[in-house]
Amino acid sequence: MKFLLSIILFLSFSFIGFSQSKLDKTIKKFNKESVPYIQVGELEAMPKPFLLDTRKKEEFAVSHLKDAIWVGHKKFELDSISPKIADKNQEIIVYCSIGVRSENIGEKLMKAGYTNVKNLYGGIFEWKNNGLSVYDSEGNETEKVHAFDKHWGKLLKKGEKVYE
Repeated sequence: MKFLLSIILFLSFSFIGFSQSKLDKTIKKFNKESVPYIQVGELEAMPKPFLLDTRKKEEFAVSHLKDAIWVGHKKFELDSISPKIADKNQEIIVYCSIGVRSENIGEKLMKAGYTNVKNLYGGIFEWKNNGLSVYDSEGNETEKVHAFDKHWGKLLKKGEKVYE
């Protein structure tokens, strides 16, 4: 019985390690680490960070982090946020599904002179995988997370995946 329990525990922890390793490998494959990362736990502990969601508008409408501002990715315009973030030393956290698109926006912000930009490691997927709350377009807490597509959706372990 003790042996069986040991095997079950080993397999459980191995699976958790494997899924995290898959996210880590994906981020490492697509990111240059040009924007410093902030981990989910660090962001959660911050009093009121300035959050920029760099996903598509449809993804943002399904769910986003509380008080996040949608800035998009392909249609991102620096002029649209400059009035909102006048202090170039303001701490800014960018995020997307896992942190790839947000790295691109973070680079643009840094190039424009913003000195305190961080990329949420693992993005909204890692946020939700840690059991934290996300909110829909009406400000209601939801379990739904836009998973982009079936390939990327494999990295979202908690919540209800939405693909439309």
